[in-house]
Amino acid sequence: MDGEAAARAWVAGWTEGWESGDAERIAALYTADAVFRSHPFREPETSADDYARRAFADEELIECRFGEPIGDGDRAAVEYWALLSVDGDEETLAGLAVVRFGEDGRVVEQRDYWSMQPGRAEPNF
Repeated sequence: MDGEAAARAWVAGWTEGWESGDAERIAALYTADAVFRSHPFREPETSADDYARRAFADEELIECRFGEPIGDGDRAAVEYWALLSVDGDEETLAGLAVVRFGEDGRVVEQRDYWSMQPGRAEPNF
C-alpha cells in the first residue's frame, strides 16, 4: 500500500463526493468496518456514508478545498476547508482529518477535528 497515493485518492474522492453530494462516492473510500469519528466529542459513526448523507441533508456546499496530505506509512493528516450554506447563511468549516489506511488503500480509521464560524473565512493552508 502506498500511503501517499491512498491519501491523494482520499482527497480526490472526498472532493468529488462533497461537490456532487454523492455519499456513495465517499463510502467507497472506506472499508465496511471502518471507524469514523466526525468530531472528538461524538461517538464513532457506523459508516462514513451515513455521516455524509446527514451532513449533505443539513448543509449546502458552496466550495471546498483540501491541503496537501502529510503522511507517514499508512497514516495521513489532511487539512480541509469548506464554505457552506446552512439555513441560507454562509458558514466556514475548517478542520483536520487524521486517517489510517488499510492494505487496499481504503480508510480503516478516521478522526476529524474541526470548527465552524459564521460568515466566510479564507483557508490559511
